[in-house]
Amino acid sequence: MKRPILIPPCSGWIEDFHPPLTSSNVAPSPTLLSANYQDDTYLELSRHSISARELLFVLALATIPVLILITYAVVDSVIYSLYNLMLAGILTLLVGIWQTALFLRAASIPPRDEPIRFNRAHQKIYAYNFNFCWWNPFIPWPIKIVSYDWKDVRAERWRKQAVTHQGSHLVKTGIMLSIVEPGTNKVIDRFPLNNEYGEASIWAYVCTYMQHGLSAVPPAPLNRDHNDLLWCQFAMRLAPKVKWPEAIDHESRTAPQTAPLAQVASP
Repeated sequence: MKRPILIPPCSGWIEDFHPPLTSSNVAPSPTLLSANYQDDTYLELSRHSISARELLFVLALATIPVLILITYAVVDSVIYSLYNLMLAGILTLLVGIWQTALFLRAASIPPRDEPIRFNRAHQKIYAYNFNFCWWNPFIPWPIKIVSYDWKDVRAERWRKQAVTHQGSHLVKTGIMLSIVEPGTNKVIDRFPLNNEYGEASIWAYVCTYMQHGLSAVPPAPLNRDHNDLLWCQFAMRLAPKVKWPEAIDHESRTAPQTAPLAQVASP
């Protein structure tokens, strides 16, 4: 039976993939990749922590009239001293406000994309991480941009099950990237590579690209511009655009600059 290598393992751990600087027996495949850009210097993959933004936005707007009606009912219960009804109404109102705020923020606050860049020239990764708290929509949900050495990156496959209202089991799987302290298996940071597919071919593709370059992998199909929105993406229009810090943006897209050789003066 396989046991986790990393300390601690990710939630829903299934297996550890091979370390980044070792070979894999899985063929690299771009089939399940969602790529924004690729050349021989860096590969940028797209990620999304929130899906169905438009649906969440519509549900939030539809809840607002209901909240207004509940508010009137609470006021009436106070006037007529219907305290049991008042307590039930206040509780329902608080839950409705929480849900509406959560849906509105989840639809509009996350950035339009949460890219991660693999720069093979620097042998580093750069992640545009969005952190949200599903149970508290009233606190800031920050963006944290991080950079780590490629040799310190590890990948884990995870799988989670949830029971739907109909009693069926919903299975989700994905790949988690974990950053370890150099020379150890102790995890110091963790963020997703993929929240939809946990296939080893995805990790094999990234590793092969980082080790051997563009010529060693099939080209990845590229996404359309995330800022080129369709008319129906009304919630996405409220979301902020991706904005890397200028210095990190330049470093993550370019190769290291070679310093010119110093000229030796003639005797």
